[in-house]
Amino acid sequence: MATRARTQPPHRPAVEHRPAAEHRPEPGRRGVLAAGGGLALAASGLLAGCGDGTGGGGGDRFRAAFTVGGSQETLDPHVAPNFVDQVRAKALYDTLGGYADDMSVRKRLAESWESDASGTRWRVRLRAAEFHDGKPVTAKDVLYSYRRAADPDIGSPSQELLSAIDFTASAAEGRRSLTFVLKAPNFEFPTAFAGPGTEILPEGTRDFREPVGSGPFTYVSFEPGGPARFRRWADHWDGAPRIQELEIVPANEESARLNALLSGQVHYAADLAGASADRLRQEGSKELLTVKRATAQQLLLRTGRKPFDDPRLVRAVQLGIDREALVRVALAGHGEVGDDLFGMGLRGYPDDLKPRERDVDEARRLVREAGADGLEITVETSSVDAAWEPAAELMARQLKEVGLRLKSHVRASSTYFSEIRTEGVAAFNTTSTLPVSDFLQQRVRGGAARNQTQYSSKKFDELLDRARRTRAEEDRLALLARAQRIARDESGLLVWAFSDANDGIAAEVRGLRAAPPNSHDWARFDRVRLG
Repeated sequence: MATRARTQPPHRPAVEHRPAAEHRPEPGRRGVLAAGGGLALAASGLLAGCGDGTGGGGGDRFRAAFTVGGSQETLDPHVAPNFVDQVRAKALYDTLGGYADDMSVRKRLAESWESDASGTRWRVRLRAAEFHDGKPVTAKDVLYSYRRAADPDIGSPSQELLSAIDFTASAAEGRRSLTFVLKAPNFEFPTAFAGPGTEILPEGTRDFREPVGSGPFTYVSFEPGGPARFRRWADHWDGAPRIQELEIVPANEESARLNALLSGQVHYAADLAGASADRLRQEGSKELLTVKRATAQQLLLRTGRKPFDDPRLVRAVQLGIDREALVRVALAGHGEVGDDLFGMGLRGYPDDLKPRERDVDEARRLVREAGADGLEITVETSSVDAAWEPAAELMARQLKEVGLRLKSHVRASSTYFSEIRTEGVAAFNTTSTLPVSDFLQQRVRGGAARNQTQYSSKKFDELLDRARRTRAEEDRLALLARAQRIARDESGLLVWAFSDANDGIAAEVRGLRAAPPNSHDWARFDRVRLG
């Protein structure tokens, strides 16, 4: 999601949206902190200062620092390109399911689901739950939400998955039951229930200036590119949050997030680099939530454009980089070498791959054979991820040995993901934990909206289709493994490492655990306790 490998939403005006007091849902008997305790934004985009310095200012307002997406941001949960969008969506909305750590699906708004023998009809039963305005969550709300998220013009990260539904044939069967009819058999379909951008909205929702969901928090205020504030909802079906208020504050530079945590401005600092994790361990007064192999570090080589329409140059780059050196230097040792496939350790990842080893002589031969000796290649990068710029610098030195000249083009973090959708021939990217089958369908399948390398292979697509039609789990995973071996060599999606995910928390924070990004338990702030 997601992942950091997501596109930016369409432009929306950078104005703060505040609902009139009479429209705000009641937070429950305990009440909330006054809405006027907002924090001044410094030039860095983070807080100028706050409270008593005891970790986010003390009290019942929990503050978490994230990279934000600028003036294009929205509280529309179906447009969720960045981690911070998922965090806000988790606060306001809910989904039919959620990912466990291994990317299997656990139940949320869905009480149960089952398919027919063909894998084309899936019956879902909803639990009793309400939206913030007191109206029940119904089957019609689910159908409306999925139909909307399946619209390519909306831009949901799960659009590719939901477009498999035949909405004409699908129908509500009473208030809390519905049947999804799929256009083709798919025994992996329930993974869509937990996908980013599949949140359930009240039927007919089009305006997100005063959003209503069924999540654990209600809306207080939001400024695109700035802070977002939410209030505890006492009537949430899964229990009321343990904090009165949640505030998401912007800090696009990793150093700003770290310093805000160390100085007590925030309780939680997301997405810290390996060097910052080391500093927190040495400092001792803060705690660290670390998930191994949480993020696939990628170099996207656009096979639909020159020079990477020549598979020899794709292969030359694969063989020319020194992955162990990249992990040691760019990730400060906080990660593992990648073998050009997403999802190491997850269900469906081939476990018998021969590691990709550096071969300078073979890479140099391929470059010369392609007539590309001395070719200059521009790679897109950004400060979005602290590992990218040092990785680009090191890759440039490594690829020089095989006859290629790599030059970095640094783009602004706020627009990076939207720009690399269409610009350039090579770009750094990351994708956090997702079901392997969903990643392949959304990012590697030919013609998929999020296939940024422009890879296309009928053989690969056919294996994916066969896997989805196959009911037996063992046979389905074998077909996915065959598809991945093809994509590993041809797709232009070069996974050079898997980096650890590090989030820092203040010592007084309780109720959080280390969980993979995109999973249900990651950034689950309704279970936070302070003190």
